[in-house]
Parts: sequence; structure tokens; C-alpha cells
Amino acid sequence: MDERLRLDANLGVDERLCSKVACAREAIATLTFDYGDQMAALGPLGPGGDPHAHDLCATHAERLSVPAGWLVIRHEALRA
Repeated sequence: MDERLRLDANLGVDERLCSKVACAREAIATLTFDYGDQMAALGPLGPGGDPHAHDLCATHAERLSVPAGWLVIRHEALRA
């Protein structure tokens, strides 16, 4: 079972936590990178288990920043 899964009265067994260090908020989005194309993609919470994907809470998804020159693609469901 993924170490970021948590049993809690407020969260179901399959709900995941934000990947950011010291963040205990529920993840709502998954971030992936394409280093060759200098692109980051932020979409709805993925299926999990991908070591190259990072789950983010709403706060960290909104504050996402990438290196200069990189493109960020945000899924329509996550746009404000």
C-alpha cells in the first residue's frame, strides 16, 4: 500500500495526501514532468503508484511554479 495513503476518520482509506514535505492535506491533483520538452502537466488525481507522478493538495497545485522557460499545462477542471 502506498505510504502516502492514510487511515483517518476524515479521510477514506483510498484518499491520498499531498506529496510536499510536511503537508498533510488531501491530494486533489497529480503533477507529472516531461524533462525533454521542459513541460509540467497538472491534472486530476491520477490512479497512483507511478513513482514519477506527484500528488498535490489544492494549495500546492495553485502555487505550482516551474523553472524559467518551462510550460505548465493545467487540466481544465483545475483552472480557477
